[in-house]
Amino acid sequence: MAIRTTIQIGDPRLKAKNKKIINSSAPEIKKIIQDLKDTMEKNGLIGLSAPQIGENYKIFITQPRKTEARKLLFNDKIRIYINPKIIKFSSQTNIIYEGCGSVMDANLFGPVKRAKEITIEAQGENGVKFRLRCDGILARVIQHEYDHLAGIEFTEKIYDYKKLMSREFYIKNVRNSKTQLTASKVTTLELTD
Repeated sequence: MAIRTTIQIGDPRLKAKNKKIINSSAPEIKKIIQDLKDTMEKNGLIGLSAPQIGENYKIFITQPRKTEARKLLFNDKIRIYINPKIIKFSSQTNIIYEGCGSVMDANLFGPVKRAKEITIEAQGENGVKFRLRCDGILARVIQHEYDHLAGIEFTEKIYDYKKLMSREFYIKNVRNSKTQLTASKVTTLELTD
């Protein structure tokens, strides 16, 4: 078990080119996956990418779930995405407030407009390719983490900078609001190999 420091915005490693993974069963890759899981869990995050822990590889993990502070109606398992590619973005969009482990020190949240539904192809932890079509909070987290692999922070995609807010205000007024929960609802989840 290794809990890693989550790199904060401004660190050049967040903008560095990320390497394609050739051997998903290599010990180094297995260690990165475990470190991502441990770090995500410890920090109460619902997604984390390898660049955020200083490893410039094309890999991220997600696990949207209900927590003590988050009232999501959807609890997902940990999903591993190796060499991911989003192959379809819906034309329908929604706005959900996002935060990020890499702006944790700044405690900023802001509204980001993204595709409501996506289809992604990737390899899982075992190296087997899969395709996942989803919406709601799972599609949101996937798009957010996928951006990290391209060196993009959510702060570059904020829909309205006048609506930036502190973590405390977000938790008290937005996180569990009807609007946020409705936009986060997962109604589509199709996984194929």
